[in-house]
Amino acid sequence: MKIKLSKAFRFTTLLICISTTTAQEITLNVDMKNSIAKIQPTMYGIFFEDINFAADGGLYAEMIKNRSFEFEDPKMGWTEPNSEKYYMNTKSGFAHVTRYSGVNTNRNYVSIKVEDEQGYSLINEGFRGMGIKKGAHYNMSLYAAIGEGNISKIKIAFIDADGKDLGNTSISIRGSNWKKYDTVLTPTITEAKAKLSITFQGTGTVNLDMVSLFPEDTWKGRKYGMRKDLVKLLDDLDPGFLRFPGGCIVEGRTLAQRYQWKKTVGPLADRELLINRWNTEFAHRPAPDYFQSFGLGFFEYFQLAEDMEAEPLPILGCGIACQFNTGELVPLEDLDPYVQDALDLIEFANGDIDTPWGQVRNEMGHPEPFNMKYIGIGNEQWGSVYIERYKVFEKAIKAKYPNMIIVSGSGPAAEGDYFEYGWKELKKLNAEIVDEHFYSSPEWFRENAARYDTYDRNGPKVFAGEYAAQSVAITSPDNKNNWECALSEAAFMTGLERNADVVHLTSYAPLMAHSEGWQWTPDMIWFDNLESYGTPNYYVQKMFGTHRGTDVLSIQENGKPLTGQHDLYASATKDTDSREVLIKLVNTSDKDQTLNIDFKGQKLADSGRGLVLRANNLEEVNSFEFPKKISPQPSEVALRKNKTKVVLPAYTFMIIKAKME
Repeated sequence: MKIKLSKAFRFTTLLICISTTTAQEITLNVDMKNSIAKIQPTMYGIFFEDINFAADGGLYAEMIKNRSFEFEDPKMGWTEPNSEKYYMNTKSGFAHVTRYSGVNTNRNYVSIKVEDEQGYSLINEGFRGMGIKKGAHYNMSLYAAIGEGNISKIKIAFIDADGKDLGNTSISIRGSNWKKYDTVLTPTITEAKAKLSITFQGTGTVNLDMVSLFPEDTWKGRKYGMRKDLVKLLDDLDPGFLRFPGGCIVEGRTLAQRYQWKKTVGPLADRELLINRWNTEFAHRPAPDYFQSFGLGFFEYFQLAEDMEAEPLPILGCGIACQFNTGELVPLEDLDPYVQDALDLIEFANGDIDTPWGQVRNEMGHPEPFNMKYIGIGNEQWGSVYIERYKVFEKAIKAKYPNMIIVSGSGPAAEGDYFEYGWKELKKLNAEIVDEHFYSSPEWFRENAARYDTYDRNGPKVFAGEYAAQSVAITSPDNKNNWECALSEAAFMTGLERNADVVHLTSYAPLMAHSEGWQWTPDMIWFDNLESYGTPNYYVQKMFGTHRGTDVLSIQENGKPLTGQHDLYASATKDTDSREVLIKLVNTSDKDQTLNIDFKGQKLADSGRGLVLRANNLEEVNSFEFPKKISPQPSEVALRKNKTKVVLPAYTFMIIKAKME
């Protein structure tokens, strides 16, 4: 049944026993005695990709754009509002980018000539501005070396669009050798669009590099760390795994622009900048200032997974550039360096500190191994070229690390010739886990709730690695994170959960987006320079992830699972640790429905709890103004002799929890 998008409905108090307003009553039977399947701890996880300014300008808390002057335009992000005076012979000052002699990863620095103490300043615009909060502390650092003249002090200030000082400090510098200087800035007001101004006391020349600014209040208080509010939203999902560093970003538009993990570890200044592949991917959303500093690199991803008690799941390129772009191939005979990268990554994550890459991890402050169990080979590759290369990786990895679980891929879509071919070949290879991706309409998600009911129970397991309902069309800039999309995903996820013997990992994608820097919609989390919020899709993921249970139970109407009959969907689990039964119910119709639920095989307490997610109409969304407009609301559930009668309102996702005695 197609959902009526314009139908509004009244708000009803939820889950209160007997209803006299609905003609049809549906009886569901829950078998609590027999476990159908075990639910993997990895069932619900996080897919992270550096798209939509999700890393630099987002999760990675660095506030300076182009901090080491390495962009293709090395002064991008920096302005000299009064440098034109220099050209008019008023001799204010001028900055020019200079290359270090020799071979350096950090190739450039800026050399500044100051000829008028009152006139010259260098300003950084941040990532669509800088979000600063009154009274908070911001850690500022830079490298400086004095040339000729008498420059002895640098003034650093937050300023607004009109140049008004919003809080300043200064540092004294000396000497012709490079030295790091640190200070703290404290804003006098809260401002979402601040900039950073640097001015100089004295005249002459001074060189600057690695100009950096971080909030002091980062996730776990780590210097050069992650934005606290964004990680908190992720941690609250209770993820079973963290997949990184992304999807298409793994392969790159060309092989030269692929993600190379070894360039993302070690000292920050030694991490080689790379243009982000989403920089100019979409003509409707160009982002020429989108680069990867790799301050958020593989070490930080592993550390984040550890913080959240999630399994790390890195995805590596397999010698094929993105097949939507160039499809550039590494010949099979030249594949060894790519395979070695995979072997070295396992050593970096798990090796002893006396191994070469284990030593690198140790030097970064983590002598203990990360205990990585999974590695993905390829993202959305397809055809025989992928299967040929996957075989090479699999053989090498299993020879050295036989217990490592390898995730393979079935291509960019969840149907069609490429998909069928990929599954056929990977099944022949006894692949362990196959990654499936699906971006489609809300209707598709509702209609495919039974997708995995017929999958081979003895074949490869499934990683539903990227999925999201598209309100308009794939890659459309008009897609919205509306309630219809989220509700349809909830319906689909009941089918994932019912088939947990086949589906071992799932994750929504993309994860997050800057409100002014996005390239792709929809996205699960939105943020600007000061605030962030979860979409209705986020709360669907959170409700499943924090109520996963340990065992799948049977919940049926007349001997059949609910996969869309009456526009209803359901799954049931139990948690043997907390001794709870967990029922997930989705009503996608425009009518309230009454459900009689009969629990068999285990005595339950006389009352339970409910958690309800719903909206007044299917077009509703969350926003910065109303971040929790659609968010879970608690309710009470009455039980009598292991039975309950529940009114499930139109367009509602609900979880019922009851204690097993």
